[in-house]
Amino acid sequence: MSTLIAIAYDDIFKAEEVRLTLAKLQREHLIELEDAAVVVKNSDGKIQLKQAVNLTTAGAASGGFWGLLIGTLFLVPLLGAAVGAATGAIGGALSDIGVDDNFMKELGETLQPDTSALFILIKKVTPDKVLDEVSKYGGKVLRTSLSKDDEEQLQAVLDSHGVKS
Repeated sequence: MSTLIAIAYDDIFKAEEVRLTLAKLQREHLIELEDAAVVVKNSDGKIQLKQAVNLTTAGAASGGFWGLLIGTLFLVPLLGAAVGAATGAIGGALSDIGVDDNFMKELGETLQPDTSALFILIKKVTPDKVLDEVSKYGGKVLRTSLSKDDEEQLQAVLDSHGVKS
């Protein structure tokens, strides 16, 4: 079962910095993420979601490939590619994996303007090594699926190692 963690940061860039750090740690096999998304609340109060994977684009690429392959078999490769890309894009746009978009937007509304939040679903983690890397960014825990004690410990690590502005 995956663990959900949502952390707020005091500027619009820090959540993306932490997401990139987690991506690096994932390449080093220290963490396995199911999903990672950034929510930014700009100075006008508008919420912007930044998904790690664009499902519409991925679906279109995959659908285009399979459509081209099947279209080639029936001697209409361009039609097959076009139909495949369209159906793949629709399928990608309709599928929602990972953290629920509505949940992220709702929690994003509670942020102050010019701030950001990172939403991650963790499959596996080496806690001590990952916390050493991400604690330097600080942050405020918004929501988790951790126990109360573990959530308090996470906030304490972020508070003690975080960069204070």
